[in-house]
Amino acid sequence: MTQSHTPKGYPHEVPVYKSHKAQVQGRLRRIEGQVRGVQKMVDEDRYCIDVLTQVGAVKAALDAVALMLLQDHTEHCVVEAIQAGDGSTKVRELNEAVERLIKGR
Repeated sequence: MTQSHTPKGYPHEVPVYKSHKAQVQGRLRRIEGQVRGVQKMVDEDRYCIDVLTQVGAVKAALDAVALMLLQDHTEHCVVEAIQAGDGSTKVRELNEAVERLIKGR
C-alpha cells in the first residue's frame, strides 16, 4: 500500500471524511465480503460471466467510495486551499487524483 502524502502546509491529522469514517469503513467491509464471494465463485468454478458480473459490482462499489472521498476532498480541502490563496496546488492535486482513478493507477 502506498503511503499517503499531504502537501506541505496542509495538516492531515484529521481527514475530512472523519465525520463519516464509519460509513466509509462499512462500505469497505462490504466490498471485502464481495471480493471473498468472487474468490469463492472462482474456487467453485462458477460460470465466467457470473464471475465477471460480480467483479463489475466490486469495481462499482469501489468507485462509489472513491467518489465519496473525492467529494469530501473537493468540498473541504480544495475549498479551504482556495480561500487560503493556494488553490492551484490543491486543484492540481485533485486533477491528478481523478486521473489516477480513471486510469486505474
